[in-house]
This record gives sequence, C-alpha cells and structure tokens, in this order.
Amino acid sequence: MYIAMNRFRIAKGSEADFEQVWRERDTYLDGVPGYREFQLLRGPERDDHVLYATHTVWDSEDAFLAWTKSEAFRAAHRNAGDNRAMYLGHPELEGFTAILDSTS
Repeated sequence: MYIAMNRFRIAKGSEADFEQVWRERDTYLDGVPGYREFQLLRGPERDDHVLYATHTVWDSEDAFLAWTKSEAFRAAHRNAGDNRAMYLGHPELEGFTAILDSTS
C-alpha cells in the first residue's frame, strides 16, 4: 500500500472556498487502476493560514506514479491555477509506503 499526501497552506478567510473547490471538483479517480480511497483533511490553524492535506491510498507507488502520468491526472488538475490567491506557496507532496498495515 502507498499513501500520497499533499499539504496545502490556505490563507485565513479562504477555508470555505478551498473546501468548496474540493467538494465540487471531479477527481477523475474512479476506475483508475490501483486507486483505493481519498480524504481531504483540515489541520491546525496558524497565524496566517490553515493547514489542509489530501490523503490518497493506492495499491502501490507504481500505481500512484502511473496516475500522475495519465490523462485522468491532467484532467483533474486542469484548473488548479484558478485559485492561486487562496494558497500560501505550492502544495507539498509526501509519499509513504506502508510497512505495517493492521487492515490486512
């Protein structure tokens, strides 16, 4: 199992707009080989931003990397630049390979 997480620093006052973008967007993940699940997580509030993370679970890192090179990935990120004003910096991608998994 592989978990890909993107961390987003969202400017204070833009939280509702950011969450709405994620609620309304088409992720194009259904039917992608190796994709298991997705969550949008709201984290701690700081002086100038609120931390958010997306959390996707994949069968393997190879499945995740294949998705990043797919048309589905390009379609899901086509309008990503439309909301730049709410972001403080670029999203930060972190990938994790499961070593222990109590669900299996």
